[in-house]
Amino acid sequence: MSSLRVVFAGTPDFAATSLAALLESNHQIVGVFTQPDRPAGRGRKMLAGPVKQLALDNHLPVYQPTSLKTADSQATLAALKADVMVVVAYGLLLPQAVLDIPRLGCINVHGSLLPRWRGAAPVQRAIEAGDSESGVAIMQMDAGLDTGAVFSEARTPITPMTTGGELHDTLAELGATLLVDTLDALARGEATATPQPETGVTYAAKLTKAEAELDFTQSAADLAARIRAFNPWPVAWCAVEDNRLRLWMATAGHRADQPSVPGTLLDHGVDHLRVACGADGQQVLNIYQAQLPGGKALSARELLNARHALLTPGTHLGQPLSGAPS
Repeated sequence: MSSLRVVFAGTPDFAATSLAALLESNHQIVGVFTQPDRPAGRGRKMLAGPVKQLALDNHLPVYQPTSLKTADSQATLAALKADVMVVVAYGLLLPQAVLDIPRLGCINVHGSLLPRWRGAAPVQRAIEAGDSESGVAIMQMDAGLDTGAVFSEARTPITPMTTGGELHDTLAELGATLLVDTLDALARGEATATPQPETGVTYAAKLTKAEAELDFTQSAADLAARIRAFNPWPVAWCAVEDNRLRLWMATAGHRADQPSVPGTLLDHGVDHLRVACGADGQQVLNIYQAQLPGGKALSARELLNARHALLTPGTHLGQPLSGAPS
């Protein structure tokens, strides 16, 4: 089988999964571009990202420009004489001059079924929106935001219990397999990219910590979807007295017999907390896993055993905090 000279560009775990698959393939990785090291942890030490660490472990040349818009970075890329550049969650914009350097252009592993969820956070936004399925697409990159023609895609269901972390890992594996298959087809001259439909376009805005605070006047379905989407980051939360209760798993429950003020804790279930929600206060959010400051994520039953007095029925969730930790 023909082998392609590949430059890989990526930074986080999602990208490292694709790089690992390429290392096991027939193709030759001639260089790895990744974002500069960032300070992390309490000590703020400079740490290599997952892609850089994997590249170093496999003795691959690593490049960490702060931008690909400079003549120097473009000359570095051109000197590698790559057939194709593979981009997976890289985090830097690729100007047209870079897209034009490899013989076969640049291809991207994107965590959605394009054109739905173009942009920065497709995995989480699909869950938050209540989509019944997601997937991964291998796309020929152009100058637009995830607007290029699609070579191939793979689909996976989103269940009422799927979290952002679980879907991330599933799509990373699907994307890695699909990437190698697409590169094999490119090497044989058999890959064909299909332009994206003009209808059905949505944009997946970058996640922020500010949107993780819950508003219990929203519907139970919307709240449950957001909690699962934001697991493991930024993690949905609400206030309970002066504590920040982080919520890790929830589903929409049955409607309550009587309306309550949204955010009111109702009688507990066997394995879950029940919270009144919705504009009418008659919907119910079932919370199965949560976390209080200084502790770890616990099942609702474990949390009740440990802090029952804080979570008695009638307690209101969502009142303003007075200096609770972030």
